[in-house]
Amino acid sequence: MPTTPPPVTKQQLLERAASLAGITIQQLANRMSMPVPDSMIRAKGWFGNLLELALGANAASAPEPDFVNLGIELKSIPIDANGNPKESTYICMAQLDPESLSLWETSLVKCKLTEVLWIPFEVNKDIPIALRRIGSPVLWRPDIAQEQQLKADWQELCDMIVLGNIDKISSSMGTYLQIRPKAADSSSLTKNKNQTGQNKLTLPRGFYLRSSFTRTIVTNNKH
Repeated sequence: MPTTPPPVTKQQLLERAASLAGITIQQLANRMSMPVPDSMIRAKGWFGNLLELALGANAASAPEPDFVNLGIELKSIPIDANGNPKESTYICMAQLDPESLSLWETSLVKCKLTEVLWIPFEVNKDIPIALRRIGSPVLWRPDIAQEQQLKADWQELCDMIVLGNIDKISSSMGTYLQIRPKAADSSSLTKNKNQTGQNKLTLPRGFYLRSSFTRTIVTNNKH
């Protein structure tokens, strides 16, 4: 399988991403000598992994942006025929220890959202996965108002966790950012360290960006 060295500059990364615009998933998979799955349902995360390989992302599973030296996170985003995101975007796991939830400035969510390279890709059940096309990249940094709202959402959700109310968090909470269960089923449990005197087991949660918010990113930042 070919490997792509990490990009040295932001410009190099953007040039690599721009070179993918308009090609099919099959064409990119051929470049990287990877087979295309018949169903994305059984291959969750496959396309994101393909992009990481093609663009030279080097964070692996480390808790930092995908392009470590550039401080840029990579996010693929499925869009419909009208260019609207089809689903919310996973950012990172919600850490369940109080120390990790105390300060927005040092949070993993802020780290991941400081600068994001969005790669849209076509999702249409009538088009085979291999023939779906990759869109033009969008490099995005939250503006002041966006970051203020992200911080407010994060703080509201983290306060609920720290107060031991994680099971009362609903997907309707948060304007841009939401928390949802991340595990595939109820057999995957993790320790919640935010209740005094006990480590209660709970479902792992993840932070997600709402599709209503990511739609403004991919539509307002086109070049």
